[in-house]
Amino acid sequence: MSVRVLALVGSLRAGSHNRQLAEAAVKLAPAGVEVVLYEGLAEVPFYNEDIDVEGAVPAGAAALREAAGQADAFLLFSPEYNGTIPAVLKNAIDWLSRPFGAGALTGRPAAVVGTAYGQFGGVWAQDEARKALGIAGSAVLGDAKLSIPGSVVRFAELHPQDDAEVTEQLPAILAQLASATPVAA
Repeated sequence: MSVRVLALVGSLRAGSHNRQLAEAAVKLAPAGVEVVLYEGLAEVPFYNEDIDVEGAVPAGAAALREAAGQADAFLLFSPEYNGTIPAVLKNAIDWLSRPFGAGALTGRPAAVVGTAYGQFGGVWAQDEARKALGIAGSAVLGDAKLSIPGSVVRFAELHPQDDAEVTEQLPAILAQLASATPVAA
C-alpha cells in the first residue's frame, strides 16, 4: 500500500522555487510514497468561522479538506515572507485544523521544508509553520528539515530536482513521513 503525501506550497507565483521543490518531491518520491501537489490554495478564502458552516463551506475550502482527507501525511513547502510564514499556507493550516480536535491534520504526520532568497533558507517561516501545524494537532516531524538558502541564485539555471542536496535529502524526508504514517506501520 502506498503512502499518500499531500504537498502544500506557500507561494502562488508560477515560477516559485518552492513550487519547483514540490515538483521535485513528486519526481523523487521513494517507492511506496505518492506525493500529490495540491493546486487550489489560491481558491481558498481566508478562514472565517462564520463561513465554516456544515453544508455551506466555500468550495475552495471544501476541496482542500477533501484532498487532505485522502492524505496520509503532509509536506509543506514554505518560502519566507517578511520573516514569517506566507498567509496562504497559514490559511490552509487554519482550514485544515477545523473542526477543532477533528480536522484533517489531527494526528497525521507533517514536515516542513523550503527555500528562500535569504542566507538561512526560510528557517523562521518553516519554524512558524511547524508551530502552527503542531497546535493544529499534526504529528510534526521536528527533525525532518530542509532549508535551502539563496534560492534566486541557486536555482537560477538549475531545477531543484537536479540539485545534489535536494536529491539526497528530500527523498529521505519523504521516507521519514512514510514511516511515521500509521498506514505504513
